[in-house]
Amino acid sequence: MVKVNKLKSLLSKEFDMKDLGATKKILGMEIHRDRTSGKLWLSQYSYVKRVLERFNMDNAKPISTPLANHFRLSTNQCPKTDDEVKNMSKVPYASAMGCLMYAMVCTIPNLAHAVSVVSKFLSNLGIMHWDVVKWIFRYLRGTIDYGIMFCKQQSDPSVRGYVDVDYVGDLDDRRSTTGYLFTLGGRPICWKSMT
Repeated sequence: MVKVNKLKSLLSKEFDMKDLGATKKILGMEIHRDRTSGKLWLSQYSYVKRVLERFNMDNAKPISTPLANHFRLSTNQCPKTDDEVKNMSKVPYASAMGCLMYAMVCTIPNLAHAVSVVSKFLSNLGIMHWDVVKWIFRYLRGTIDYGIMFCKQQSDPSVRGYVDVDYVGDLDDRRSTTGYLFTLGGRPICWKSMT
């Protein structure tokens, strides 16, 4: 803490500063600290709650998986007629995708695959694609208070990487989906899913 105070003192000589104390929130993420146990939690409870309210999913029935096996998305489910395209253009799909992507990038790594799958249909979405987005919202409804916990003292502070690949899982172009996760002391620090 002495080094932090010294740095604050040096910076305040060069810049107009106001010490607001310990950080509790940054970029939509809540930070909870327990200094005695050396634990820090990152979550997006307030952000996810606002997103669910915005898309009228705050009272939806929660589910336990971000993407179910029965959803097999393809371009065949995209609108075929001008009327279908016009009806689907009223759906706030891009906005919903942006909200889901932000949650996934910050603190919810287990959304990576589901968000990757549904983001392929941003330019031409069908009703099934929107149903999957609502499914993901239902998952968030059930996991709204989840987050990532980091511990000061860890028995194994090593960095580890995990990778998984499906084999030609994309129904349209038969491409494979790859996902990776890197952890520090067993806690996720970097993740991605892509086709």
